[in-house]
Amino acid sequence: MESNTFVTSAILWKYGGPVSWYFLTLPTEVADRIRPHAAKVGFRSVRVKACVGDTTWKTSLFPDKKSGSYLLPVKAEVRKKELLQEGAEVLVFLEI
Repeated sequence: MESNTFVTSAILWKYGGPVSWYFLTLPTEVADRIRPHAAKVGFRSVRVKACVGDTTWKTSLFPDKKSGSYLLPVKAEVRKKELLQEGAEVLVFLEI
């Protein structure tokens, strides 16, 4: 199995449902390297420790059929601490 540490950048975007969620869509080449780590049942999510700037948190990556990649949810606390706004390019470190 490949390394369990990944560094990439992606654009922060907002899903505008009844409650807004913010995500990073990982580049497909990164998703291809992460896919072998996915759970074999359920949503096929991948538990990760994510780090943006000085902020680290635990979350899960979720597969996205539309993009063929994984989505990383970026919670409000992280966006506020790191002064992130929709459309920003975000450097993220991921550890599975």
